[in-house]
Amino acid sequence: MRHIYHCPLRWSDMDAYGHVNNAIFLRYLEEARIDFFSLRGKESKQGSVVARHEIDYRRQLAHRPTPVTIELWVTEVKAASFTVSYEVKDADVIYVQASTVVVLFDFETQRPRRVTAEEREFLLKYRDDAAEEAVAA
Repeated sequence: MRHIYHCPLRWSDMDAYGHVNNAIFLRYLEEARIDFFSLRGKESKQGSVVARHEIDYRRQLAHRPTPVTIELWVTEVKAASFTVSYEVKDADVIYVQASTVVVLFDFETQRPRRVTAEEREFLLKYRDDAAEEAVAA
């Protein structure tokens, strides 16, 4: 299963060449990730931090009034981290393929923490190994 997020494009996202600036895609991925995390519906003093981003830019994305679709899925769950993969796309065009390593973090102790059983269950609902293998090929 994948999480689908429809991300609006903003006029300020565009660079001098008339397409969405490469750095803006990190913000789009963050918005999709926050929307995904909101599905759990829990608030706590524990959260997460980004340890790594990897982005492959496939096509230019020009500013337009319609949102771009971001598909998000989980490719790996470890003891204290997990990896989320994304495709920023329209129905027939992929603009960006990316992944983010997210480390679970306790902000009170300022240390990484383990994935709880409840979090693991939630993340595994969105695990898609087949998609990751297709992207790597």
